[in-house]
Amino acid sequence: MDFLTFEHAWQDSTIYVVLSATLYFSLLLMTSLRVIIKRKPIGISLAWLFLIYAIPLLGIIGYFIFGELHLGKKRQKRSESMAIEFKTWLKNEVQENRLPEALSSPSVLPMQRFVESYTGVPMMLGNDHHLLDSTQQILIELTEKIKTAKTRCYLMFYICNEGGLVDPLLDALMQAAQRGVECKLLFDSVGSHDFFNGKKPQALRLAGVEVVEALPVGAFRLLFQRQDLRMHRKLVCIDDDVAYTGSMNLVDPAYFKKDKELGEWVDIMVRCKGPIIQQMQGLFSWDWYLETNQKIPLPSAEAERFPICGKQNSQLIPSGPGFGRASIHQVLLTAIYEAKYSLVLTTPYFVPDESLLAALQVAALRGVDVKVIVPAKNDSFMVKYASRAFFEELLTSGVKIYKFHGGLLHTKSIVVDEKIALVGTVNLDRRSFWLNFEMTMLVDDHEFAGELLTTQMHYLLASKPLSLNEWNKRSYFKKLLESTVYLFSPLL
Repeated sequence: MDFLTFEHAWQDSTIYVVLSATLYFSLLLMTSLRVIIKRKPIGISLAWLFLIYAIPLLGIIGYFIFGELHLGKKRQKRSESMAIEFKTWLKNEVQENRLPEALSSPSVLPMQRFVESYTGVPMMLGNDHHLLDSTQQILIELTEKIKTAKTRCYLMFYICNEGGLVDPLLDALMQAAQRGVECKLLFDSVGSHDFFNGKKPQALRLAGVEVVEALPVGAFRLLFQRQDLRMHRKLVCIDDDVAYTGSMNLVDPAYFKKDKELGEWVDIMVRCKGPIIQQMQGLFSWDWYLETNQKIPLPSAEAERFPICGKQNSQLIPSGPGFGRASIHQVLLTAIYEAKYSLVLTTPYFVPDESLLAALQVAALRGVDVKVIVPAKNDSFMVKYASRAFFEELLTSGVKIYKFHGGLLHTKSIVVDEKIALVGTVNLDRRSFWLNFEMTMLVDDHEFAGELLTTQMHYLLASKPLSLNEWNKRSYFKKLLESTVYLFSPLL
């Protein structure tokens, strides 16, 4: 190569480098400005800016894939349309058996008012709730209820996994569909990945069961919708007589993730009867339409369709895209600040934001007996260490932390002052607060709260308390790992 040829090649390469650098830094600047303009919570914005600058190009790509909440054009349009129809339905049809504010307990009233003003969902009187804490018994009961169903079986879960007691339940659904019962299944695409890759969905469809994959993922879909928004709700509606919600997925713990060496998953469900079922059917109708563009008529209350069945007051709290991102987070904060003398929380994933962390610390410092029960072993490496980064602050403030050794504690529950209960699908982490489609039930009844508290006390018997002295003795490497993962906690 002569000198002139070398000089031309060098000039061409220099121009290419300059253009590439200009393009990259322009993209970097525009992405940074977009992060700032979106005005997310400061911790989340700073975490994204750190990634964008620390990991060239991949950080920018990651932000546009996971940094903003976008359902996709079609799903977003359906969500906006359904939101209007849903609120009109709540105002016109969900009137019978609404609980007057005068009958609410003083501690629950702020939460009741907030949920109703924010989402339109009222608190209903005259319900009967019963806690089910045996996963095997839950699956057997669901199967028996499906076998006697006359009109409809609606099931919505994050995970459906074949094996064990789940198989006869799915068989019962096929038999129900063949005798004319309307059977609809809505399972999350990621959570139920193995199920959708198997042969069972096709067998169910051939039997007349409608099986839908919620929020499907794929490389092509990255261009149109955020891929880590998940359908995390757990809901079963059978006829107009009974419904179930709680933390349990459609899995038999004896067969699910046996190779993870975490022990069996420990869960609860709540059997619900009464007017609250109308809201639960309505929520399923919303989610079904969002995913399929097929409308299930929102349930009316004519002819005492959802009669009073008990004495318990309860309110459904849907959260996630379409219901306002702040709903469940604000309810949890209110519940913690309303606590007068005791607060017991169970969660498998504990990555609180600053406001929730402060609320728990303040509660303990003002004399509330705050207990947080988490699994000793966790199936998420990032959550495990991000969670531990908060322990020292909490323990110093007087919060009592217990590690559950009886399996992977998956129950999401809160009991306030032994008389108010919150139970459902929401973890105490940012993903549940801001991203996932979730549902929680607020129950204003000391008897049900007592049932749930008894279950939580059984968890305590299989747990080991964590002391501040013991915690401070952990190795420097673990402290460094926790602090490093902590930097990414706003994104978990």
